[in-house]
Amino acid sequence: MGKVFITETVLRDSHQSLAATRMTTEEMLPILDAMDKVGYYSLEAWGGATFDSCLRFLNEDPWERLRTIRSHVKNTKLQMLFRGQNILGYRHYADDVVAYFVQKSIANGIDIIRIFDALNDARNLETAINATIKEGGHVQAAISYTTSPVHDNAFFANYARQLIEMGANSICIKDMAGLLKPFDAYQLVKAIKEVIPKDANGTPADIKIQLHTHYTSGLG
Repeated sequence: MGKVFITETVLRDSHQSLAATRMTTEEMLPILDAMDKVGYYSLEAWGGATFDSCLRFLNEDPWERLRTIRSHVKNTKLQMLFRGQNILGYRHYADDVVAYFVQKSIANGIDIIRIFDALNDARNLETAINATIKEGGHVQAAISYTTSPVHDNAFFANYARQLIEMGANSICIKDMAGLLKPFDAYQLVKAIKEVIPKDANGTPADIKIQLHTHYTSGLG
C-alpha cells in the first residue's frame, strides 16, 4: 500500500463552505504553528473566495494574509485554489494578468496551485498551468466532478489524460457538490490511474491523485 497524503482545508475551503469565508487572519494565527507540525502533505490556505472576502468584507490585505501564514508554516506545503482563466474572480481575465497573478502567488508563498474550470474546459487551464510550470510551482489540475449522461469515468479519465499532457504534476478529483459515492470513487480513481503514463519498464509516472469532497449530501 502506498502512503496516504492528507490536505487540511480549514484555512480556506472549510470556512468558505461553512461561514462564507469570514474567518480572519487573526483567528488563524494561534493554530498555525501547531498545524505545521502535524505532518499534513499540504495546507489549503488561500484562493477560492478568500481573496474576494478579505477585500470586500474583512478589510484585510489578502497578500499580507498569505505572507503571514507562510511566515508561520515552515515545514508544510501551502496550496491555493485557482479558477483557471478566472483567477480568483468571476470572469475571464487576459493571459498576461493570469500569468502575473500566478507569479506573485508563488513568490508570496504558494507551493501548489490547484487549477480548475467549472466546465472542465482544458483551454481555460492552459495559461495558468504554463505559468505555474514557469514559476517552478506544483500544478495540481482538477477535475470538476459531476453526474450526467456524458460525465462518465471514460470522460473524466480522458480529461485527466489531457491535463497530464499539459503538464499537471498531480490530479485532483474535485467533488464540490458531494455527489461522488464510495464505490464510484474507487472506479474513477482506478480509471484515472490507467491513463497515467508509464516508462519503458511499465512503471507509472509519479502523478498522485487527490480526492477533495464535500459533505453536502452526507456522502463525504
